[in-house]
Amino acid sequence: MKKNLTKVVMVLAAITMLAACSPKVSGTFSGTSTGMQGPVTVELTVADGKITAVNVTECHETPSLCEVALARIPAQIVEHQTTYVDTVTGATLCSNALINAAGKAAKEAGLDVEKMKKNAYHAKAGKDETFDTDVLVIGGGGAGLSAAIAAGQQGAKVILIEKGSVLGGNTMMAGGAFNCVDPEAQAGAKLSNAQKNTLDSYLKLSTSDKDLHFELFPEWAKVLTGLQDEITAFYAANKGKTLPGFDTINLHMWHIYTGGLRQMDNGSWVAPQYDLAYTLASHALESYDWTGSLGVATKSHAAASDSLYTVLGAMWPRTHAYTNGKPLIDKLREAAEKEGVVIYTEMAGKDLIMAGGKVAGAHAVRADGTKVTINAKKGVVLASGGYCANPAMVKEYDEYWGADLTNRTLTTNVGTNTGDGIVMAQAVGAATRDLGVSQLMPSSSPIKGTMTDGVWADASEQIWIDAKGNRFVNEYAERDVLAKASLKLDNGIFYILFAGSGMANPDKMCKGAAKEGGMFGTSITDMINNGHIWYGSTLKELAEASKKSAGGAAPAFTEEALRATIEKYNSYVDAQYDPDFGKEVLNGKIDIAAIEADPNVGFIISPRKSSLHHTMGGVSINTEAEVIDANGNAIPGLWAAGEVTGGVHAGNRLGGNAIADIFTFGLIAGRNAGK
Repeated sequence: MKKNLTKVVMVLAAITMLAACSPKVSGTFSGTSTGMQGPVTVELTVADGKITAVNVTECHETPSLCEVALARIPAQIVEHQTTYVDTVTGATLCSNALINAAGKAAKEAGLDVEKMKKNAYHAKAGKDETFDTDVLVIGGGGAGLSAAIAAGQQGAKVILIEKGSVLGGNTMMAGGAFNCVDPEAQAGAKLSNAQKNTLDSYLKLSTSDKDLHFELFPEWAKVLTGLQDEITAFYAANKGKTLPGFDTINLHMWHIYTGGLRQMDNGSWVAPQYDLAYTLASHALESYDWTGSLGVATKSHAAASDSLYTVLGAMWPRTHAYTNGKPLIDKLREAAEKEGVVIYTEMAGKDLIMAGGKVAGAHAVRADGTKVTINAKKGVVLASGGYCANPAMVKEYDEYWGADLTNRTLTTNVGTNTGDGIVMAQAVGAATRDLGVSQLMPSSSPIKGTMTDGVWADASEQIWIDAKGNRFVNEYAERDVLAKASLKLDNGIFYILFAGSGMANPDKMCKGAAKEGGMFGTSITDMINNGHIWYGSTLKELAEASKKSAGGAAPAFTEEALRATIEKYNSYVDAQYDPDFGKEVLNGKIDIAAIEADPNVGFIISPRKSSLHHTMGGVSINTEAEVIDANGNAIPGLWAAGEVTGGVHAGNRLGGNAIADIFTFGLIAGRNAGK
């Protein structure tokens, strides 16, 4: 018995020695997971059972939003020998895709999963920190950066904190569309017949028209009468001449008013606050030029005449093509650093500090949990964005969309826009307004809710069709009108019919696509190959492409239906009159024969669906961007700018007014806080 026991012990010892001496795994192993924009593939290089390198070999995520995650997570996996690491704030989907892909690669390599769990790395809070400054800006998007720069230009010491891992916020995701009244640019343009018809229709309006609701908002009546005087004078000054372009502060304000005048579910009406709308319309050109002085690529007013366009929902061709995405944020960051602004990312504001009856700073927390106190001698600028990345909060306040909105409605927003600043301001007595309605972006990805994976042009050129190939709405209308019309269709999905230029070089976006959506860098070829859009060099090929899409689940458009819709639309462009839907500005006639004869160009159908886009309401401010309380009194030491505020747009924001808004009120808030 003893001899047998000895043999067993010797065998076990031998097995242990063999296991200890056997070579540990080495090689390169791959794993794939799904991110926001598509598959993410990670390769682990393993030597003797140790991870020595992590390389991302495939990633379709937006680089500007995920740059920190793409650098940090692979480095932490190698350093800590684990795939159990923290996600990066503002890049959660990308982070999870990286982590999951690396985990699959580790499993493929046969690495010890239990050991990796024990090695799990999670950042720990450090010692509490305290900073002192003149002005604290909470939020690192366009409004926050412009406020920080403007305060710095006043000689103030400025700290800017941003909740996300990168600067930019929703401004990073916005299109390059900047609305401003530019008389010099309009002088070099030409007024179309459809535009003249629109101006003529304004001359027929009366301050007694009940549909205009001047009995509720009498201050807006003078905008109409002022506009009518301007139109009459414009016609008189150009009698017998070809009419140049036309735009005035009153016309922009009229569009802001009629675009934002909306009835809530309870029967009440909301309208833009007159003085805030006037501040925006009258100062937007100044803020456009100011950003140009910071190094942002802007055109001179004269040069802009040939590039004015109408971004979706803008109501008039006053939209200036504008730098967007990372290039814009990089320029703003450079300008801020030039003014000495100290920037902290991954630091979220939590609550405002009140001292001596004024706002004197804020408490914040780093992503690792470290608590931070920031004392601000002159005060705080809130520029933390809205809450359209928090659909539950949108639904809680909603008084407009009803059943069209749920707690799971998709969004175009970055994930950090969850309403933090509004809650912080309410806690110190700030009033709010217009929280009952948030804007839906009608032309979003049906799958992701983002403004990616689609092609569209100037609103005056767009043709929107239903599943049978028929137009169903005035494509030049306001965004909520477009959204409500499209949400009545099957699954809320509609289709933009696009044709012509851009296909000669398939690695570049089609004409107009970069104006609000093409900035994400996806090529036409990628979108076709990924099934996001359907393409044909002829209408017959386009119809066939639609039949093959989604395994036959998507609409199968017929060549005849598409041709009939285009030909009818062309006739409206020729006549400069749309009897079906009253489209005010008609451009983009499609020469079917010429396109079908040219192998380098073709036709596209781009499926779209509405998603949450912009918070219409927020904290109440005055024209000096001071946050006010329920009695209309300014809260000392507190300013706000951008989407965190309410009152400028009321029930619906014009496309192209958001960028004008954030820079105009960001500039005002920063200057006043820095004084």
